[in-house]
Amino acid sequence: MKPNEMTVTEAAAMPPVPETPNEQLSLFSAEALRAIRKEEASWRRDTFAPLTAKKAPWKKDFTTVSAMEVNPLATPNDVAGLDFERDLAFPGEFPYTRGIHPSGYRGRLWTMRQFAGFGSATHTNERFKYLLSQGQTGLSTAFHLPTLYGYDSDHHFSAGEVGKCGVAIDTLADMETLFDGINLEDVTVSMTINSTAPIALAMYLVVAEKQGADWKKISGTLQNDILKEYIAQKEYIFPPRPSMRLITDTFRFCAENVPKYNPISISGYHIREAGSTALQELAFTLRDGMEYVEYGVKAGLDIDDFAPRLSFFFNSHNDLFEEVAKFRAARRVWAKVMRDRYGAKDPRSWQLRFHSQTAGCSLTAQQPYNNIVRVTIQALAAVFGGTQSLHTNSLDETLALPTEQAARIALRTQQIIAHESGVINTVDPLGGSFFIEELTNKMEQGCFDYIAKIDAYGGMVEAIEAGFPQREIWDAAYQFQRSVDSGEKVVVGMNAFKMETEEPYDALYIDDSVAGEQIERLNRVRADRDATKVADAIQTLRNAAADPNANTMPFIIDAVRVYSSVGEISDALRDAFGTYQEPALF
Repeated sequence: MKPNEMTVTEAAAMPPVPETPNEQLSLFSAEALRAIRKEEASWRRDTFAPLTAKKAPWKKDFTTVSAMEVNPLATPNDVAGLDFERDLAFPGEFPYTRGIHPSGYRGRLWTMRQFAGFGSATHTNERFKYLLSQGQTGLSTAFHLPTLYGYDSDHHFSAGEVGKCGVAIDTLADMETLFDGINLEDVTVSMTINSTAPIALAMYLVVAEKQGADWKKISGTLQNDILKEYIAQKEYIFPPRPSMRLITDTFRFCAENVPKYNPISISGYHIREAGSTALQELAFTLRDGMEYVEYGVKAGLDIDDFAPRLSFFFNSHNDLFEEVAKFRAARRVWAKVMRDRYGAKDPRSWQLRFHSQTAGCSLTAQQPYNNIVRVTIQALAAVFGGTQSLHTNSLDETLALPTEQAARIALRTQQIIAHESGVINTVDPLGGSFFIEELTNKMEQGCFDYIAKIDAYGGMVEAIEAGFPQREIWDAAYQFQRSVDSGEKVVVGMNAFKMETEEPYDALYIDDSVAGEQIERLNRVRADRDATKVADAIQTLRNAAADPNANTMPFIIDAVRVYSSVGEISDALRDAFGTYQEPALF
């Protein structure tokens, strides 16, 4: 007997399939629903209402983290319109509500990809190797702010920031050190970088080339999501339209040269960290993804040539059921818009693949060990929701970059969930719950409502220019903070269950000597490289950027090969594109 083949006894135990066409589509018969509706009305009136009326509830607020109203008891009537084939289907089948892989985590565990990056490339290389030795299965790179904004470590804007919030990368020499001794054909690497993402990608590919790796075998993910920078994180350099041109350049280049690489990770994470609700995170992220699809098609790309390599990046917050519903709805919505709105033919273009990270904004500096519990709940939500890749925050990340011990605990959290909890044994374990299915439907409908509002502006770029998503997030953040300040939303250890004195925590500190060492290294590279080749490469790139028909990626790679710096390459693009100043929004 084949592994998944049903025995005669099991087949006989299956309930009979209803014969009427309507009952074949619906999960519940009309007669059963009527009976349940009558019993539910009686229960709410005669049992539930008298109990809740007798005394004030012990808790002020029974909404989700995002202030979404929660049904106190879901029944079949709340999902009466649920159609199995249309709304659920089987894992690996359209609309992928239950997951994109038929076997779930039985086939393969999610990639355990802890975010790491601090100090110099040497420091981060050591952390990478430590995490791999502890069972991590993918790398994720955090860059320091100067690199993200396109400045070298010796620029006056970089003062006080070198190596503080990520690894300092100025030239190809730093990237060579960062991945020294790490085979880039064997390990997938995610790089969290946006405005300067093409430069980071170019450096990564040249390092792989120097290792002797085949670009066609390399896999990994570049964040490269500029729209959420304008919406939430604000690490932009160039105006929206030339920034979108750089992204479509990477789409085309990767489709032709690095086919297994994901050239973008469309990120809701930072939208949520800025204060959005779960629904806003879902809607704005998917509408950003739709905008990238539209710009790619306008640039002359075939949708099925680049859409299968689009990936997503979501936040996983404290409200377990809200988060699971968000992830399930995300797959359903994306499948529908890709097939029905954009006409993608390849099923891989319909499948939403995502990385998730536990919610940094939920962590507290007070009683930091409580954060281990928060991260565990959030990681479970991501796993129940079917994530393909996961980063678990360290308990001390609200205080500083994680210590080695804190990073190990965060990784062990994933490993315990994977190997000891049993939640990976079945696909979509919460599927079929009346409550989960009701929440999933609410998320889907709310998402399409937001998409319609953004479409009315003309698209996401136009909505950003009008300040629509920004204002929505500001309002949500304000309302949440009010609920915390008033005590309606309890944050354990911060506005309730506080301690008179806090035990000191020995956080990781990045010494200012890192800046001096990094600048010295940069000056050595400048002294050793061929200055004429650098000047020629930078001018050629500047000319290519000014030509709307040129793909900038090959010229960025040429500049990287001769050890041009991040700042020099960024300045060439600034000359061609200008810089962006956000309009005043109220």
